[in-house]
Amino acid sequence: MVILDTNVLIFDALAPQRLSRAAHRAIEQANAEAALACCDISLWEIAMLIAKQRLDPGKDALSFLKLVLAARNFRVLAIVPEIAKLSVRLEDVNPDPADRIIAATAVFYDATLITRDKNLRDAGLSLNVVW
Repeated sequence: MVILDTNVLIFDALAPQRLSRAAHRAIEQANAEAALACCDISLWEIAMLIAKQRLDPGKDALSFLKLVLAARNFRVLAIVPEIAKLSVRLEDVNPDPADRIIAATAVFYDATLITRDKNLRDAGLSLNVVW
């Protein structure tokens, strides 16, 4: 399974040229294998960015999120108790709760995480990170 961080979801949808070659290849391969996922909290982060006018996808948040999910073969991963517990233990890794949940989800599922977030790439967790 390959999980896309929030920034990667946005880049993939609106600015694919901002993705690294490795990220682009990993996304395409995971999509072809029906192994592409995102965290439910990423949907919330994107909706917040749109509401705060820090992201303008040219559509309302609900329409944009539905288009993003429909464009690829995404599985949306929910926060289960084990992910919640693990994310609390990652406070030293990253102060952002959403980033901790995304990292904990990748660890829980033993998934590859695609992110440009340097904190997550350098976390030293048992994370397989692509950028």
